[in-house]
Amino acid sequence: MNVTQDLSFLALITNAHLIVQLIMALLLLISLTSWTYIFRKMFAVRQARKQTIEFERSFWAGGNLHALHQSANGNRDQSGALARIFDAGMGEFIKGKASYGSREALDVGAVLDGARRAMRAAFQREMDVLESHLAFLASVGSVSPYIGLLGTVWGIMNAFRGLANVQQATLAAVAPGIAEALIATAIGLFAAIPAVVAYNRFSHDIDRLAIRFESFVEEFSNILQRQSR
Repeated sequence: MNVTQDLSFLALITNAHLIVQLIMALLLLISLTSWTYIFRKMFAVRQARKQTIEFERSFWAGGNLHALHQSANGNRDQSGALARIFDAGMGEFIKGKASYGSREALDVGAVLDGARRAMRAAFQREMDVLESHLAFLASVGSVSPYIGLLGTVWGIMNAFRGLANVQQATLAAVAPGIAEALIATAIGLFAAIPAVVAYNRFSHDIDRLAIRFESFVEEFSNILQRQSR
């Protein structure tokens, strides 16, 4: 055990036991990865919300559905999740109507069911993209404190073992070793707290987007049903 009176943050890390240093390095790597996903998810959710609002404004403006379908189909990457859901449903509806040839042979129920299934499939794909990496943030929030605690326990054990080689055990002798060990818990909390906050925030925002998507699927299905009569 390296006993030192320098209790600066850098000195505590450099003088910590090798196992504790490895745990700290792991926690820092986890924290950096977590922050990368947090910023990426923040921009993705913000863009998805903006694109959803823009498409809803265009859709409910009362324009031609076929023109809107062509616009969404021609610019799928930039049109947004809701536009792609609409494109999937409208495209399946057009194909379904064309497959029957004549209006007399048209099975409205089958065509509408096909359009609704296509929108549901597109909805699941979009939700899968929006929810990507959320499980990682949840895992970081729940596991990081325990990883830090492991480093703390190991460091404290090592500090007390070092006292066996000291003639007189004093607080000054054991304090640096305990402080080194507690750094691991601090880094674990530093990794866990932002991950938990971000997970809860993104889950809330994505749930609100999912409600808007599901509402649109039902409303658009009603519009297609009225147009099929």
